Amino acid sequence: MMNRNKLKQSRRWVIKIGSALLTNDGKGLNREAIQDWAEQIAHLRHQGIEVVLVSSGSVAEGIKRLGWKKRPTEISELQAAAAVGQMGLIEAYESAFAQFGTQTAQILLTHDDLSNRSRYLNATNTLQTLLRHQVVPIINENDTVVTDEIRFGDNDTLAALTANLIGADVLVILTDQQGLYDSNPRENPKAQLISEAAVSRKDIEQMASPEGGALGKGGMYTKVMAAKRAARSGTATIIASGKESNILPRLLEAEPLGTLLVPDLEPMSARKQWLAGHLKAKGTLVLDEGAIKMLQQSGKSLLPIGVKSYQGEFKRGELVICTDGKGHEVARGLINYPSHEVAKIIGKPSQEIPKLLGYMEDESLIHRDNLVVTEN
Repeated sequence: MMNRNKLKQSRRWVIKIGSALLTNDGKGLNREAIQDWAEQIAHLRHQGIEVVLVSSGSVAEGIKRLGWKKRPTEISELQAAAAVGQMGLIEAYESAFAQFGTQTAQILLTHDDLSNRSRYLNATNTLQTLLRHQVVPIINENDTVVTDEIRFGDNDTLAALTANLIGADVLVILTDQQGLYDSNPRENPKAQLISEAAVSRKDIEQMASPEGGALGKGGMYTKVMAAKRAARSGTATIIASGKESNILPRLLEAEPLGTLLVPDLEPMSARKQWLAGHLKAKGTLVLDEGAIKMLQQSGKSLLPIGVKSYQGEFKRGELVICTDGKGHEVARGLINYPSHEVAKIIGKPSQEIPKLLGYMEDESLIHRDNLVVTEN
């Protein structure tokens, strides 16, 4: 299990830097800060660590360049700001890293890129190739074309899925806070910083504030959830203040900074990680207690007889969520039948499928190879 003393042995880091750390809290790109990040990352690379950088800042930089006083709400204006700001952001990174003899590459992603299995694998291969050639990939959400339907929602989530993509040892989420506290430090002056915790601890979600700053979209809650997602590939997560001087080398030296969230569950297979990483479901199946027990304890496929009801419209092969009677998610997977056929076979034995539908694609609604048990 990862602890701070083992950080020196890690060989692949994903580092996420938020908007406030790159833009002087919205007052344009802080090129001095970007230069400092490049120097710190160069230090890590000299220690043999491969680095993928997930960077916010394009929308905030675009807002500043366009002279707007606050973040717009119209999607077209946000996309315009991203298009303008991305130019300056990447140019600043390229110039900064060049001073340390390091090449960079820009990769813009949407959730749609990672929900498609072949594109997911292509993204993995591209990142692996760039790292093999000693290039630092700089990843951002493709805000210029993204819609709510294919949005990650925040770069914390994108960073966690990137960690899954490349099997990172460590995910570092840099923010304007010192780390995770046992209560909101903005409201409680006696709040205590949590130095280290197992990622499976139930109470850490309650400790995390759901509120973010004016520029960014994430709060501490999204960072905790990102740590849970990263743990699927056995990745440890550190949430720390990017305002601490020389933070990255100090983390490498195991200084007790920020919060280390340790993955304490068995890592998922690559395919299960991909399934769990789907953020947009097309429908919901409500399971009975017997079906839930079979999924959680025996790793079986989901049969029609164990489903009490369904919601939504979906096609064969699309992602659906499986819940208990109280609406709590217990699993998710790729459905073998479209919703109008699911309506005819739920609650029925599998041997009746040919009679009810006139054919049988599979005896299960979701095959165990296309199903992942989740924890919510």
